[in-house]
Amino acid sequence: MRVDPLAVLSEAAGYDDPERWWEDVIEHRGTGGAEAFTAVAEAMEALRAEYGHGGHEDDAVREAHMRLRLREARREFGDEVAVVCGAWHVPALGERTTATADRKLLKGLPKVKTEISWVPWTHRRLARHSGYGAGITSPGWYDHLFHAPDRPVERWLTKVAGLLRDEDFGVSSAHVIEAVRLAETLAAMRGRPLAGLAETLDAVRAVMCDGSDVPIALVRDRLVVGDILGEVPESAPAVPLQRDLTRTQRSLRLKPEALERELELDLRKETDAGRSRLLHRLRLLGVDWGTPAVSRGSTGTFRETWRLRWEPELAVRVAEAGVWGTTVLSAATAKAETEARSAKGLAEVTELAERCLLAGLSAALPVVMRSLADRAALDADVGHLAQALPALVRSVRYGDVRGTDTAALGEVAVGLAERILVGLPPACVGLDADGAAEMRRHMEAVHRAIALLSETETTGTEAGTRPHTQPHTRAHTQTDISTADMSTAETRSAESRAADGLRARWAAMLRNLAGRDGAPATPGLIRGRAARLLLDDGQLAEDEAARLMGLALSPGTQPPEAASWIEGFIGGGAGGGMLLVHDERLLGLVDRWLISVPAEAFTDVLPLLRRTFSAYDTGVRRTLGELVRRGPVADGSTGAGGQGAPAAPGFGPGLDTDRAAAVVPTVRLLLGLDPVPHANDTMEAAR
Repeated sequence: MRVDPLAVLSEAAGYDDPERWWEDVIEHRGTGGAEAFTAVAEAMEALRAEYGHGGHEDDAVREAHMRLRLREARREFGDEVAVVCGAWHVPALGERTTATADRKLLKGLPKVKTEISWVPWTHRRLARHSGYGAGITSPGWYDHLFHAPDRPVERWLTKVAGLLRDEDFGVSSAHVIEAVRLAETLAAMRGRPLAGLAETLDAVRAVMCDGSDVPIALVRDRLVVGDILGEVPESAPAVPLQRDLTRTQRSLRLKPEALERELELDLRKETDAGRSRLLHRLRLLGVDWGTPAVSRGSTGTFRETWRLRWEPELAVRVAEAGVWGTTVLSAATAKAETEARSAKGLAEVTELAERCLLAGLSAALPVVMRSLADRAALDADVGHLAQALPALVRSVRYGDVRGTDTAALGEVAVGLAERILVGLPPACVGLDADGAAEMRRHMEAVHRAIALLSETETTGTEAGTRPHTQPHTRAHTQTDISTADMSTAETRSAESRAADGLRARWAAMLRNLAGRDGAPATPGLIRGRAARLLLDDGQLAEDEAARLMGLALSPGTQPPEAASWIEGFIGGGAGGGMLLVHDERLLGLVDRWLISVPAEAFTDVLPLLRRTFSAYDTGVRRTLGELVRRGPVADGSTGAGGQGAPAAPGFGPGLDTDRAAAVVPTVRLLLGLDPVPHANDTMEAAR
């Protein structure tokens, strides 16, 4: 059994917490200097006499090595040598042993060649909960005690008050005064020489936080543990990759910090683009200094948001990544090439291609593209192709934004889309419920990817042949376009036409799937989703959508299959719910079908419908309930605000142009449009 020496000493003194015993005996008594070291050494000597090695069987070898190094230091520097070690080892270092005996203990041990590198440490990494064996639970608190020249409790509670005020808590000087009094009173009642961490936290909870533990968690994280990051001198040994990373961080003004912070990047700026490439390259090397986050306020591809936090173990990962190269660029390139050759699936290679573009690894792209083309040619599984296409299309789009030539990627993306176009209809036949749900997800992803591919090609063509070059000066004219530029324009135009044709054929394929209702059977989930995708893209008229729904919900269709069609058509959250809110005929069809479902089949249908409608927002469900409760209008459909519909709570009989006109100025302001000068124009805009 391994012995915790401080726990044994604190238990002997009647304490149940070694940290609290150390505070009372060492920190709060003002004990310091040689007296403190002497007292701790005597205590450890007594413990080792009682417990021997204390369950630390390897300590004898470690301590023999320490004594040999200590002898070397004394021969070089004299007897004035300071040793930094755990207190448990102090008695062993004072033993009178010979160098021969120590070498005998080390004889036969395997020799391993190592390199030493210093890395900056953090308070968070010193905390015991982080897994560091010799850590403490409150490094920030002890750092405060070490640096506080006087009145440590008052200074600590002032620091706590400042933190809470920064987080918009109402804390005043009076709170600090009362908290100091309460902490000192608690210390006196508990028989402690000075208020410790437990007393100060109790006082903060009672006086500053109104008994809530939520602010206390913030105090523990920011102050009790802390986010201080150490520093390493320039002369300290470091692997070449670490030195290159340090130089790059300085040139990009991107300082590693222990405190998490959010970084917004505009990829149109050279410095921000360089920062993005560095963070993506480090992620490819397994050094997750930055984590991508959702950008706020902009959905453009030229925006990136990162959450940065430097942890000490990242320095270890940098050292491990040094096997790939001596610079961040060369290491990331070498690792990308190796991963491309060893990738087992098509989706892995397409994701790697996207990461290479984001990281600006142009030298690795040829290897990745060869691997991508080889696997795409051999893989006939529609699901695998569908998983690979979205990442590949995103790569094409990111290349446009970052000024990277992605012509080869675009050709492979179009080829993958063509193969999916041919293979998807047969793959949708004879699927069970789980297979249909998975195929629906693939179909949605491919639909978005094909739309994005067409949009990217069109944007590239409209942007001209110089989307990322410097503007022309007055000395140049439109006739100064080179033959290479014309060739590029022709290539882009051909790619654009191919993408547009692909999108038209994809719509025709969806129309074919939506119209299937005989053998071989295509699941209703797939047919309903195909119809919905066409309707959202304006490729399907509302009358035709109502006709397809009527066929799917006809008496000849089994209720579970009809419910599956409904899930495919109006499933997917609030979008389907709003479609029913605004389309009276579709809601009427669903309503009449549901009423006609036989009682014996209703229990089979109910889970599907519940899953579909439970995904809608609360307001959408309430609106649908009001519309159904109102009942059908004169033409037999369920009223959703038509002119002939009777009034219902919260719903008018028609469009209220006055209320609609009131929001037009705000909408135009949000869209950056000129304000409407006259009231009549506002009314017309509302209509």
